[in-house]
Amino acid sequence: MPSINTNSRLKEYQEFIRIVYGLPNDRHFNSNDMLANVERFIMRGLKGIRKNDQAKIKTNLVIALSWFTSLMNQLHIDIEKEIWERFPYLCSYCGNCPCSCKKEKLTERQMIVTDNKKRPKSLSGFQEMFEKIYPSKYRTVEHAGIHLAEEMGELSESFLAYQGNRDKSDLDKIRLEAADLFSCLMGIFNSIKIDLAAELSNIFSNNCHVCKKAPCECSFIEIVNFKS
Repeated sequence: MPSINTNSRLKEYQEFIRIVYGLPNDRHFNSNDMLANVERFIMRGLKGIRKNDQAKIKTNLVIALSWFTSLMNQLHIDIEKEIWERFPYLCSYCGNCPCSCKKEKLTERQMIVTDNKKRPKSLSGFQEMFEKIYPSKYRTVEHAGIHLAEEMGELSESFLAYQGNRDKSDLDKIRLEAADLFSCLMGIFNSIKIDLAAELSNIFSNNCHVCKKAPCECSFIEIVNFKS
C-alpha cells in the first residue's frame, strides 16, 4: 500500500502520486488538462497570499504540487533528478549558497560543480536545501508568490513549445522549468513556515485525500469541481 511519511524521499512521493492517481489521470486527463490544473491551484494559492490566508495558500499549493507531479509522471520526468541537477545545493544562476545574484548582478549563468555527497535524502532535506540557497528572511511571501507566477508562465510556455514541435530540446526546457517551479513552491512553503513533508503525510495519510482509495476512485465531475 502506498504511503507518505515525514521521512519520505521526493522519488517516493512521485511514486505515491503515480500509484494513487496514475490510472484516473490517464483515463480522464491529457497533458493540457494536467497543466491547467497546476495553474488553477497555483492561482488559488496566490489568491491566498493576496488575502493573507495561510490555510488557503497551504492547501491549494499542496494540491498544485500533486497535479504538477502527475504531469511530470505523464511526461516520464524524474523530478528529484531534475531538481538536483538544476540546484545541487547551489543557486542555478550564480552557483553560490546562499544565492548572491542580487549582490553580484551577474549577466550570465555561472558554471556549477556538483557535490553528490550533499544530495538531500528526503523531501524535507530538499526543502531545507532551498531555504539555505534562498533564505526566506530576505524576501516577503508576496515576492515569493510573484516569482512562482513567473515560473508557472515559463513552464506553460515551454510546454506549448514542446506540443508544437515535439522536439527533445523543448522537452529538456520543460525539465528545467519544472525544477524552477518546484524551487518556487519550496520558497513559498519556507516563507510561511510550512513543513511540506508533514503536510503531505497528513493530507495523503490514507491514499487519495478525497475518496481514500488507491487508485483514486473519484469521478471526473468530483475532480474538476473540487473546491479547496
